[in-house]
Amino acid sequence: MRLVELRGRAMQDAVPPGEGAMAAILGGDRATVEALCQEARQDDVLEPANFNAPSQVVISGTKPAVTRAVELATARKLKAVLLNVSAPFHCSLMASAARTVGGALSSVAFSKPRFPIVSNVDATAHDDPEVLRSCLVRQVDAAVLWEQSVAAMAEAGVTHALEIGPGKVLAGLVKRIDKRIAVLSVGDSAGIEQIPTFLG
Repeated sequence: MRLVELRGRAMQDAVPPGEGAMAAILGGDRATVEALCQEARQDDVLEPANFNAPSQVVISGTKPAVTRAVELATARKLKAVLLNVSAPFHCSLMASAARTVGGALSSVAFSKPRFPIVSNVDATAHDDPEVLRSCLVRQVDAAVLWEQSVAAMAEAGVTHALEIGPGKVLAGLVKRIDKRIAVLSVGDSAGIEQIPTFLG
């Protein structure tokens, strides 16, 4: 939990308040959004930050660049929604936070996990402790490959998943990515009681 707090503080401190922004671009594929970022970037930072589902990509960068991208997207009949976030997460503006996290993780002992862990930084299952350590650092300033991670799990034979925490956002995204995976959202004790039946 101390590392979680450190990561959050480092990401919050990486960019002064008001200088960064994020926006969801709906209706465009990966190539379309990457091209949009390249055009709107100019001399600023602007990158895809979250590949959430088919036709839903979040972009992140400096506020002027994100504003230009939203205007361009709207002009091209794509839906663009500015997100209410406190910083431009999962882009190169988080490089200083990644260094902080890397320094903190360097003294943490990692053990081989009992099962492979799919990292959303490369949509690949890993069980090498040092690779997992590296993935945790890269997660700070690299794009979240959620769509690709879910697709990789489906191809590996995953049929059931648990969404831990409040809400059902991830369950909705999984349904859009691959309907073969059933998801139970567990946000309270009632949800916990449903797990045995759900998993069969």
